[in-house]
Amino acid sequence: MLAIMKESSALLDGHFELRSKLHSNRYFQCANVLRYPRLAGKLCDELVARMQKQMPGGVKADAVIAPAMGGIIVGHEIARALNVRSIFAEKQDGKLVMHRFTIGKGERFVVAEDVVTRGGRVQETIDIVESSGGKVVAVALLVDRSGGKAKFNYPTFSLLQMEPVTYEPSQCPLCAKGVPMTHPGS
Repeated sequence: MLAIMKESSALLDGHFELRSKLHSNRYFQCANVLRYPRLAGKLCDELVARMQKQMPGGVKADAVIAPAMGGIIVGHEIARALNVRSIFAEKQDGKLVMHRFTIGKGERFVVAEDVVTRGGRVQETIDIVESSGGKVVAVALLVDRSGGKAKFNYPTFSLLQMEPVTYEPSQCPLCAKGVPMTHPGS
């Protein structure tokens, strides 16, 4: 997984401000690997295979939901591998909302995302499912860059778990050295 991320320029080195406002010397731009449909499919097939193997009785879901933007392709590919539908939550006024789709009472969902650092967007998506009467059965991540610190109340699976160094902006040695910062977006 790490080799694929590096070869596709999805793992970048430098000075980055993350969506969480923390600073880091490494950044995962999963869009760079997901732009290759065969690689996206291969990675998500492997993630689903791991989920199926580790969940008693396999993954029993009616759909996959992802937060826009980064999770949309991951959600779509995981849904393809599970042979269920794929939906996504969208940002509106800085908050995730259901805009195009509905969640039925009792529907079972896998929540999918490309990368988590603190897990805020995944938790927002979980909250949307629960408040709509749906049920979350698992969380699927390509990259857990929290080193396992981002916790959800559901079985969580990732292909790559690592914890690149992060800094509070006021304590960032890259800022102190005057290293130019990149705001890669999310």
